[in-house]
Amino acid sequence: MSIVHGLPESFHAQAYDVLVVGAGYAGVVAARSLTERLGCRVCILERRNHIAGNAYDCYDDAGVLIHLYGPHIYHTFNKRVHAFLSRFTDFSNYEHRVLALVNGAYMPVPFNHTSLKIAFGEERGEALYQKLVQTFGMDRKVPILELRAQNDPELDEVADYVYENIFLHYTLKQWGQTPDQIDPSVTGRVPVLIGDDDRYFQSPYQGMPVDGYTKMFENMLNHDLIDVYLDVDARDIIYISSDYIMVQDAPFLGEVIYTGPLDELFNLDLGALPYRTLDLQFETLQQDWFQPVCTVNYTTSEDFTRITEFKHMTGQNIDGVTTILREYSKSYEPGSGQTPYYAILNQTNNALYASYLERVAKFANFHVVGRLAEYRYYDMDAVAASALELADSIAATR
Repeated sequence: MSIVHGLPESFHAQAYDVLVVGAGYAGVVAARSLTERLGCRVCILERRNHIAGNAYDCYDDAGVLIHLYGPHIYHTFNKRVHAFLSRFTDFSNYEHRVLALVNGAYMPVPFNHTSLKIAFGEERGEALYQKLVQTFGMDRKVPILELRAQNDPELDEVADYVYENIFLHYTLKQWGQTPDQIDPSVTGRVPVLIGDDDRYFQSPYQGMPVDGYTKMFENMLNHDLIDVYLDVDARDIIYISSDYIMVQDAPFLGEVIYTGPLDELFNLDLGALPYRTLDLQFETLQQDWFQPVCTVNYTTSEDFTRITEFKHMTGQNIDGVTTILREYSKSYEPGSGQTPYYAILNQTNNALYASYLERVAKFANFHVVGRLAEYRYYDMDAVAASALELADSIAATR
C-alpha cells in the first residue's frame, strides 16, 4: 500500500487497471475486493487529506475518539458485508440507544412501549400499546405516516402525539421540509416500534470498530496493488468526452469507479443536485459524562437536531473530560467547501440526477456507487454491499 499527498510527476494513470474516485466506503471496499479477486492494480484518488470518507475518526486534544463528520454507528443484517469488514477489524459489542428530549422528559427512540407510558402515563399508555399490538402485531416497526393514516381514534391519539413531538419539528429542522414533502424512503426510516426493545437498531451485527473506522480503512487499503493519492481532485485529470473516459488527456480503457457527486463531474452544467449539509459544533467539557446515552434528539426544542457524546460509543475510560457534538442541519451550497450529506429526493431532483447519469451510462467501464454518486440515502452497510455487488459485476466481465 502506498498513501501519498498529491500526484507525483511520475504518475501515469494507464499503469493501473482500475481508477477509483473517493477513499470512503464505496471506493475502498470495491478496490480491495477487485484487487483480491482479479489481481488488479488499483489507484484511488481522494480530494480530502485523509482516507475513510465521512467515517473518518481521530483523537481530539482531550484524547476522545471523535467522528469528524458526525456519528457513524455500524449495524447490518447483511452477513456478507459483516464477514468482509470483520476481516479488517474487531467490533465491540456496543448497541446504539437514542433518547428524545420531549418537554423535559427523555423517551426512547424509536417510540416504543416505554415511550408510550412516559408520554401518556402508565395506565393510558398501556391501553394504547395494547391497541397497537392488536392492530399491527408484536415487534413490528410501523412508519409514522402509516400510523397516522389509520382511522381509529385511539391510534390517532398516538399518531398525533408522535407526529407532533417526535417527528414533525425534528423533520423540519433536519430536512427543511414537512414530512409529506419528503420521499417515503426517508420517512420510512422513522418508525414506531411495537415492543420493548429500546435499541435504535435491531440488526444482528452491530458495534464499533475497536480501533476506530480510520484504522479499519487503513487495514483494507493495506495491499501491495493499491495506491492512494490524497489531496487530489479527480476532475483535474478526468474528463468525459463523447466517446471515452479521458484521464490525463488519453482514453482510459480500464475500470473507473466513481463515488463523488455526479453533478460536480460535469461542473453543474445542468444545475446543482440539492443536498442537506450539517454544521458540526464540537465541545469538550470538564466532566465525566454529559448525557445518559450516546445520542439525544432534540425534537421539540433548540435549533440543533441532536447531541452525540462519543465516549458512550467508543467505550473509552477517560475521567473528568468528555466531548459532545451538536448538529445543525442546513441547505448545502455547491462550491462552498461544505460536505453534501443527504440527497433531497423528489421527482424533480431524481430527474436531474437521471440526466447526469445518462451521460455516463453508455460507458461500460464507468461505474457509479455510493451515496453521492447514486444520489441515494444509504447506510454504511448498504454502501459496502453495493460496492461488493459492483465488484461482482466487474469480475464477471473480466
